[in-house]
Amino acid sequence: MPGKSWKVIPSASRKTAAALAASASLALLATACTGSSESAANDDPNAKTTITFWHGWSAPAEVKAIQANVDAFEKAHPNITVKVVGNINDDKLNQALRAGGSNGPDVVSSFTTSNVGKFCSSGAFLDLKPFIEKSKLDLDKLIPKPMLDYTQFEGTRCALPLLGDAYGLYYNKDAFEKAGIKSPPKTWSEFAQVAKKLTVNKGDSYQQLGFMPTYHGYETVVDHYMSQWDHAYFDKDGKSSIAEDPAFAEMFTYQKKLIDDLGGFAKLEKYRNTFGDEWGAKHPFQTGQVAMQLDGEWRLGMAKDAGVDFEIGTAPMPVADDEADEYGKGFLSGTIIGIAPQSEKQNAAWELVKYLTTDTQAVVSFANAIHNVPSTFEALKSPDLKVDPGFKTFLDIAQNPHSNTPPASVNGSTYQTTLQDFGYQYESGKVKDLKAGLEKTAKQIDTDIEQAK
Repeated sequence: MPGKSWKVIPSASRKTAAALAASASLALLATACTGSSESAANDDPNAKTTITFWHGWSAPAEVKAIQANVDAFEKAHPNITVKVVGNINDDKLNQALRAGGSNGPDVVSSFTTSNVGKFCSSGAFLDLKPFIEKSKLDLDKLIPKPMLDYTQFEGTRCALPLLGDAYGLYYNKDAFEKAGIKSPPKTWSEFAQVAKKLTVNKGDSYQQLGFMPTYHGYETVVDHYMSQWDHAYFDKDGKSSIAEDPAFAEMFTYQKKLIDDLGGFAKLEKYRNTFGDEWGAKHPFQTGQVAMQLDGEWRLGMAKDAGVDFEIGTAPMPVADDEADEYGKGFLSGTIIGIAPQSEKQNAAWELVKYLTTDTQAVVSFANAIHNVPSTFEALKSPDLKVDPGFKTFLDIAQNPHSNTPPASVNGSTYQTTLQDFGYQYESGKVKDLKAGLEKTAKQIDTDIEQAK
């Protein structure tokens, strides 16, 4: 997931728990940090100094890769020494930012893109605009728009992207050939037909399932589905539009029908409980239990390392039938990096942030090392980038102008969690009235945001 190499990504349930915990701690952080982003950067960037960089990577290969980039930075900036501290989650980061003082980090990073709204609005991350202007960086020409979007909030750019993740479709080419399917589906109606054709029932279970559509399935969550429909979570006044924008009702209706067509919620859940761990060798796509999988770019390397005995195909996820011209888009997320507002060495900290996020060689080498998507245009087209046909699919998705991610909110990922909770209720049949359910959920989202403000 965001910024992580595929080997150590947390599970969907752990991701949700982490997001909720981060939201809780950020609520406290907002009070502590509001206004602190106005502090001036008075340090001499040419003076000999030491800055501290906190990041979340923990696997040996990841730690080695980010350290290599830091070493290269220090070689290019001999006056700046970087003290690197890894395995920092948002809770640890928020505690340090609340405490303030000179012992905290100068450069900060997070895998939680959904908390950018809180980071920016609370002042937890410093506003980077003065530094960007001083360096004369034209970000629109440097970085794909979706990545620029998820690193700012309401005009405040408090972060930059440090590699990204793109989501697409993995499919079992052998299963496709056996079923007489010539190519991956491009629209959702085609997808439903292919999923049914690939499904082989076995008693009250499956020998092979075409696709696991439930929201508890690996990566098949509401926001990943919604990225393939043109949609708007909020209207121009900042109110939830999930009950008004027809795309949401279309998605929920489609997903529920796909569940019914593939055997029903109870049967699918029983089968899902036989799946191996999402991040282990027994992932259901890798074992052949499912023939198609929505996932990020890391799955390709993970599946190959698991020794799958079939040929893997990759493609963008399908789009709504009336949006066929937007085929090729997908869901994007990634790691974000910024400057701690309490830092007394902000100019030196900016030099590191700028290097890690805009230096082509730094971005390419890091992407190659941890199998993530580069976050600059130059890195995406660099001849040094290691690209095979399967991985190229995700590079193309990352550059597609229609690719998207949920908008930042003042209360972080809370609105996404609220909508996802409704999805669980609707797919299982506990909520019958879709329209009323979406209206109730929209009201809850609006209430939560108002309280956060």
